[in-house]
Order: sequence, then structure tokens, then C-alpha cells
Amino acid sequence: MPLTRQASGGSISGQKKGFLKRLAAVRWDLWSIENVTGTFYPAPMPTHLLSRAPERKRPQLALHPGITLARARAHEVCGPARWTFALALAGRSRGPVLWIAPGWERAGLNPDGMAEFADPGRFLFVHPRRGEDLLWCAEEALRAGAVALVVTELPEPPALTPVRRLHLAAETGAERGTAPLGLLLTPGDGGAQGIESRWHMAPAHEGAQGIESRWHLERRRARSAPPRAWTLARGRHGLEVVRQEDAPR
Repeated sequence: MPLTRQASGGSISGQKKGFLKRLAAVRWDLWSIENVTGTFYPAPMPTHLLSRAPERKRPQLALHPGITLARARAHEVCGPARWTFALALAGRSRGPVLWIAPGWERAGLNPDGMAEFADPGRFLFVHPRRGEDLLWCAEEALRAGAVALVVTELPEPPALTPVRRLHLAAETGAERGTAPLGLLLTPGDGGAQGIESRWHMAPAHEGAQGIESRWHLERRRARSAPPRAWTLARGRHGLEVVRQEDAPR
């Protein structure tokens, strides 16, 4: 679709052409003045560089055929069972897993509990002492492209700029080696800005039969998928879907 509407005669009138030329000149002069004064603004993007082609398909890490996360991106997991989701996802990945957690937290993962989802020997643990180093470690690990999964426990949801940096680092890592996936574990209902997807997981053992453990998983936000919910149970190969819902409760 053209950016300007044509007149009924099939062409733009001379008066309108002149107006558009003057408008373009004013925009260019304004851009030049702003850059001279020291404030950088990129030049107006030529319209022929805009594309309506669909975004290229990224490799996926699947917990289940309907539960997939794009690699080379950063995702958020919240809820009281967010650690279970991360461990189940680690069980579906290959190679080492880097797990970053605050150094001031005394509680840690129990290897016996980890073994139900993934081999504890695959995990490398990093415990920064400063809060600002949590995301720094995650960014550097994603940029290196040496591990397929980088899990970061955060005391609060990050802002937009750090998340964008994680996306760029993960894309760089995909070019250097393995396409990494960044997983941010945030308290409460999360709320990280700019993430590729947001998931919420909570235990649902009350409705389980016998001693079977169950969890309720919600996909609350995703760039290329609608909201959806699942009831999961432990199976032979990790978590398996027991029931699927069209939208979160």
C-alpha cells in the first residue's frame, strides 16, 4: 500500500507535491540542527528499506509440542513453581546449563530433587554478590554461545533496557556457537519488560490422584502465540500434559 493517497485523477497534484518536498526539507534541516548541537538522531529511514516479510523462524526449545520457547531470546518465568519449570526445560536441552543465583541467598537447589528432571552434573552455578552482576553474568554467558540454557534468578523483574541487551547478547551467541536461551526467574507475577514470552507455573497437587504431582502452567504473554494454560504431571520423560485450556484461568 502506498504511503500517500493518490488524487482522483490518478496522480498527486503539483501543489501537493510541493508541500511534500517542503515538508521533507524541513525534516532534514531539523535533523541537521539537532546533530550539530550534539544530540544524535538517526537520519529518516528510507521507505524502501521497510519490509513486510514475516520474521524469520527461530530455533525452538520444546518442553512439549505445544509448549515451546524461541532460542536466542530471553524469556520470563514467574510463580511459586518457576524453578520446576526451569529444571524441566533443562531436562529437554543438551549440554551444560548455567544457573545464576544471588550470592546472598542461602537456599539452593537440592541435587536429589534436580535429578528427577535433569542430571545435576550438567549444571554450573554462579553466585554473584552484587545485584547488578546477576544480569551482567547472564548477558556475558548468552553472548559467549557456549551453553544452550542460561537461567537467572532475579529478586525483581528487570527493566526494558537490560532485557534488550539480553536479546542482543543471545543473538550474538547464536552466531558464535550454540543458540542460547535466556530464562529469567522472577518473583510474584513477574512483569519484565520486552521479554519474548512470560510463563507462570504453580503447583496443583490438590487435584492429583494418589501421590501424583501436578502443576498448572500458563503462557501469559508471547510474541507469536496466544495465551494458553496446561495441567502438567510428571511422566517418564519429564513433565507431560494432562489437560490443555484455551486461555489462562
